[in-house]
Amino acid sequence: MPPATHILVDADACPVKDEIYKVAWRREVAVTIVANSFIRIPDHPLIGREIVSDGFDAADDWIAERAGPKTVVITADILLADRCLKAGASVLSQTGKPFTTASIGAAIATRAIMADLRAGGDQIGGPAPFAKQDRSRFLSALDEALVRLTRAG
Repeated sequence: MPPATHILVDADACPVKDEIYKVAWRREVAVTIVANSFIRIPDHPLIGREIVSDGFDAADDWIAERAGPKTVVITADILLADRCLKAGASVLSQTGKPFTTASIGAAIATRAIMADLRAGGDQIGGPAPFAKQDRSRFLSALDEALVRLTRAG
């Protein structure tokens, strides 16, 4: 029997956990919330929690080690997204934007440029505030990713 589809969530600053739970319940897909501190989760057999050490990248390492072709990873971390894509996982940002093998290189390059600008003292803005449209786009993208994985069977 092939491994079941699973959602792994880089949860420390994830604004769409409630949406993930709703889609998971509807699609009957297991979810693991991964964080380096306690996060309250619903009492439901499909929802689990993994608390990792507070070591640098501990949550990322835990997720990347378990990512694979039947996994949807939810993260805003571009380097974690890259690791998970290399493992064959589907990866979504918290705004519903998919990370793909075609787009991850540009995302990594942009991240590096922004880090260089910040290191040079440039005042640059952060990401746009999370909006209602982001929540809606995320719900749709997660549902589509799960349908795709189910069909790929």
